[in-house]
Amino acid sequence: MDKGAATQIEEWFAKRIPEGWFEGPPEVEADSEEILVVGMLPAADGAKVSKSDKGGGKEADGMSKVSEFRRSTREQRIEIASEAERLFNRKVSWAVRTGETYVPFTGLGVPVMTRLRLRERSLLDTLVDAGVARSRSEALSWCVRLVADKQKDWLDELRKAFEEVEKVRAKGPREGKDLRTI
Repeated sequence: MDKGAATQIEEWFAKRIPEGWFEGPPEVEADSEEILVVGMLPAADGAKVSKSDKGGGKEADGMSKVSEFRRSTREQRIEIASEAERLFNRKVSWAVRTGETYVPFTGLGVPVMTRLRLRERSLLDTLVDAGVARSRSEALSWCVRLVADKQKDWLDELRKAFEEVEKVRAKGPREGKDLRTI
């Protein structure tokens, strides 16, 4: 998706989300099928909630805050999502963060067609046989998440490079008048 469309979607949600729902503006990610809105919930006592708190105190407080937020904002989130789905022709999913904890409420599982050779299928079958996944589809999804986790820095660098390519491409000639003069 181009930067202009992404900015338009982010700005639209920033105007529609009620003040006080999140600490700062929500993160908004989108592709051709889905818009994901992720907000940081304010900690109940003003402190950040940490996953490392094994005593259950702050972590439990954070999860009860998530449950309360989800329950109390449901109708408004549905209204905002319905309006956005009509406007942007994409499904809207919601998630929140509380400290280091990420809690998705909804999300699409979009089927993706792929062609795999024998060795690649064998790898997926090994993951299924070992109980890591229930199906080839789930095994492939697991592999994608693993690459995302283990190659985060490289993927971030790749995304930044792509953004630079898009900036250069935008400065280039356009179809029509610009190309006839070349």
